[in-house]
Amino acid sequence: MKPIKHFRHANSKISLKVKIWLYFIMFTVVVFALLWIFLIFFLERFYEDMRVRSAAKSMIAIADVYNEIDRSEKYSNAMEIVLDDEQSKKLADIVEETAVEEDLCVLVVDKYSREVAKKHVFNDCLIHNPNDKRRILADSIDSAEGHVISYRFQNILIYGCTLGDGAYPDGYLLINLGLVPVGATVDVIKRQLMTITVILIAFAFIISLYLSNRISAPIDRITKSAERLAKGDFTTKFDGRGYLEAKKLADTLTYAEKELSKVDMMQRDLIANVSHDLRTPLTMLKAYAEMIRDLSGDNPVKRNEHLEIIISETDRLALLVNDMLDLSKLESGRQKLTPSEFGIRGKLSEIIERFKGLSEKNGYTIHFTPDEERTVYCDTVKIEQVIYNLINNAINYTGDDKQVFVRQINTDDGVLVEVEDTGDGIDKDKIKLIFDKYYRSENHKREVVGTGLGLSIVKAVLKLHNYDYGVRSTIGKGSTFWFKISDVKKQQ
Repeated sequence: MKPIKHFRHANSKISLKVKIWLYFIMFTVVVFALLWIFLIFFLERFYEDMRVRSAAKSMIAIADVYNEIDRSEKYSNAMEIVLDDEQSKKLADIVEETAVEEDLCVLVVDKYSREVAKKHVFNDCLIHNPNDKRRILADSIDSAEGHVISYRFQNILIYGCTLGDGAYPDGYLLINLGLVPVGATVDVIKRQLMTITVILIAFAFIISLYLSNRISAPIDRITKSAERLAKGDFTTKFDGRGYLEAKKLADTLTYAEKELSKVDMMQRDLIANVSHDLRTPLTMLKAYAEMIRDLSGDNPVKRNEHLEIIISETDRLALLVNDMLDLSKLESGRQKLTPSEFGIRGKLSEIIERFKGLSEKNGYTIHFTPDEERTVYCDTVKIEQVIYNLINNAINYTGDDKQVFVRQINTDDGVLVEVEDTGDGIDKDKIKLIFDKYYRSENHKREVVGTGLGLSIVKAVLKLHNYDYGVRSTIGKGSTFWFKISDVKKQQ
């Protein structure tokens, strides 16, 4: 358990709870810092730019309305602007509306400085003062043709533009914009913001503390449960209440716990099975070695008989160790395929022929139903191992009639190989476990040859080849194990 704690603390000395709290406080401080910087350095400039843009838009809007009036209808003679009642009302309405909404003073005059439309909103207005108006209009007339003009007098900003043709203007539009000093307003806002800042930072401190506890609590619970799991407690409950990510993590760890529990149980079964399989031959080896030493050393017949038993048990031990090593290599991916072409019918006949001695000795009958020869492309040695293990499994589990059936069935897309026994069959709920490592059926009848790892090796080899495989079973009638070789070449 110590390495786990060391790993955790080596990567981060600050807990998630503290980090969340610090990040929340830092975010709050940065927000208020930016707000204060804006208030102190940019508020007045922002306010002025906003008012200037507003005045410019208002001027363009009024000029557009005026210019929409047909030029031929605006003149009764070449000396002055003459608008009918509808046109005058339209111009007056836009002047009134714009001045009131934007807090502006607006003045529209003809080219002889005579008023056409106006709106006076506040007192300190230059364009409605006769003296200032003449000066401003004089500057406007002298300005570049068609250009917008602007003047700044302390806190008053004047905008103006020509109306009509820039070269021969009909008149002029003037807008008086008041810029209210914001210093006093800023002082008031500062005092209010100071109070709000203190309150919100305190509030943020409390909220961040609550949120950090709320967010880290599920992870703390899951971590403690994971530590118990690491100690081998497979009954640990993972509580992921709180939020979706914690729930997913808890579900994942619960699934991992079930798989680890299953693997642990299989490993215990493996140790028990291997111990049992090793103990019997080792006991016999020791017993017969002692018999040779004490009893049959001088009797050639007895000595040879005992030595044969010792050799047989040694072969059994070697077979068990080899099967365990093969399974380990297959499942770790360290064993690679060496594919080659060969005839599957000939290979099946050859393997069944090798079982002939066992069949004659123990009364088994292996029936082979071949199909036409078909060339396949796969790992010869490993496919032989699969066929051997399936036939050996059928011999171990077949019925009292000791019948085993092997069939080759050629299909359009491959070769199906079936091995059938006449034993007690496999329960439906056990079929999905039959290929698992270390699993042994309760209907096991005899152990003629093999180590009990045969079907696990079959599964590993066929998965390595990416071949389909499975089992069909009927209680009381037997089981049929099958696999399909898909890499084939039809005979010409």
